[in-house]
Amino acid sequence: MLFMGICFLGTIPLTAQTYLVQPKTNVPYSRFGLGDPAEQFFAAAAGMAGTGASYNDYAHLNILNPASLGWLQVSGLETGFNIRYSGLRAPEENSSIWSGNINYVSLAFPIKNPINQALERQKNKFGWGMGVALRPYTNVGYNLESITETPGIVHATTTLKGSGGTYKVSWLNGIRLGGFSVGADAGFVFGKIVNNRRVTFDSLYLAYATELQDDISLRGFQWRLGAQYSIPLDKKTKKRPNDIGKPYLTLGGYLSTKGDFNTNTSRLYYRDNLTLAAPIDTFESATNLLGQGVLPGEFGFGMTFEKKEQLRLVVEYAASLWTSYQNDARPESLLDAYRVALAGEFTPDVASYNNYLRRVRYRAGFFYGTDPRSVNGEQILDYGLTLGAGLPIILPRQTTSYVNLALKAGQFGIKDYLRETYVQLNVGFTLNDNSWFFKRKFN
Repeated sequence: MLFMGICFLGTIPLTAQTYLVQPKTNVPYSRFGLGDPAEQFFAAAAGMAGTGASYNDYAHLNILNPASLGWLQVSGLETGFNIRYSGLRAPEENSSIWSGNINYVSLAFPIKNPINQALERQKNKFGWGMGVALRPYTNVGYNLESITETPGIVHATTTLKGSGGTYKVSWLNGIRLGGFSVGADAGFVFGKIVNNRRVTFDSLYLAYATELQDDISLRGFQWRLGAQYSIPLDKKTKKRPNDIGKPYLTLGGYLSTKGDFNTNTSRLYYRDNLTLAAPIDTFESATNLLGQGVLPGEFGFGMTFEKKEQLRLVVEYAASLWTSYQNDARPESLLDAYRVALAGEFTPDVASYNNYLRRVRYRAGFFYGTDPRSVNGEQILDYGLTLGAGLPIILPRQTTSYVNLALKAGQFGIKDYLRETYVQLNVGFTLNDNSWFFKRKFN
């Protein structure tokens, strides 16, 4: 049984039946490692299967590759949230749950305002963008019950609960010269994870229940470096690089270094008997247990064929090196994971003035990959399809802003143990303004 591995019940001969109890979030696999890895891309990219290694846009922040900030032309405040339906299928029970959360908050802007460059008749060969972002890094949320029986001896219920997670704050910079850009992301990871295990011996009337709770706080740093190179595919493009419909080929990649983090753990292990209202028997209590750990490295690379403001076609590969993950507070062995994605974006006519639907950015994508967690040597799979749309909104005295919608449907897990079929809606708001750092002149 899958949950025997999750519950760490050892090799005692037993039979078991597991129940999925409804928590606020229902991610049983989040018991492993630091939890369920959160999406590290925004709603616009979510509609394109989460691609970002070779993606850049003048009006959207690409958090995956900091080199893309060198192409930013407007200041943007971005935020987003998701709504998710999950259907869990286990060998002996099915369960479903609705959940949702805020995905991210970010602010990014170009250091040099493009309006100033146009008024001063400067060529747009140099770009420098800067941004800050806050988003979840991992999520923990599960509530499981496992009823076990040793024939003729004991009947017990093991309840597993977990909550919390980690977050990441990033300071990003990207610099572009001509068609080549480089960038860096300085990230600070922090958070708290609570894991609780309670064992009750139901067949023994006066038996004490045992409860084990670990609270783990962590904080650490991780760097990400990126580069992109945009190649014009005809001679006219070199003379007029911003023209609509001109073809480009963009190559890009990023690399996240291993990140060291520190942990501070509190433990409370005790026995109680709620029936007898007996005093609690604490057999271990400890605070300020200090430890260290290592966040995994990550890399990704991709290629984008683009016709400016009309068409994008993207192919991408990414990998996370979780075999290097270490955590003194909770030692575990994880596996390296990979992800491949294909995606596209199409805008019928960005300059249409009498047909709104022709100005919408239509997106679609496909992804397939593995997860660093495994059960009985079989690695978890994650695959699915995405659809998205970028809805342009023109606010008074501002450049075009966007409401980005992305719908993702897929499957996550292992077929013969526990598999999740999910549908997730991402909604993002991108509020753009090109008046920041505008140099006003009075005659």
